Amino acid sequence: MASKEQKIDLKKMRNSAEAACRLMKALNHRDRLMLLCEISQGEKCVGELEEILDIHQPMLSQHLTGLRTAKLVKTRREGKQIYYSLGSESALAVIEVLYQQFCQK
Repeated sequence: MASKEQKIDLKKMRNSAEAACRLMKALNHRDRLMLLCEISQGEKCVGELEEILDIHQPMLSQHLTGLRTAKLVKTRREGKQIYYSLGSESALAVIEVLYQQFCQK
């Protein structure tokens, strides 16, 4: 919520609402949120994500494809491995707020 000194510019918010909603939609599933949290800690390959988060194929691929389509993650190929890294500073900022609000209490 905006402080007394900082008012929300509703025109700017209206113009940015669609992008904000796309980010929130991507984060509204536990597995996608956890994938982004894990990837925010450093680049990971699919096998590492599957093992760490216990999300199995094909669901893992579907979530990663959705995150990539939303431009929240970037990919890098090395041989047969595909590595994922965070592709959105906005996603990182939201993850940090969620962590502060729900994990540091």
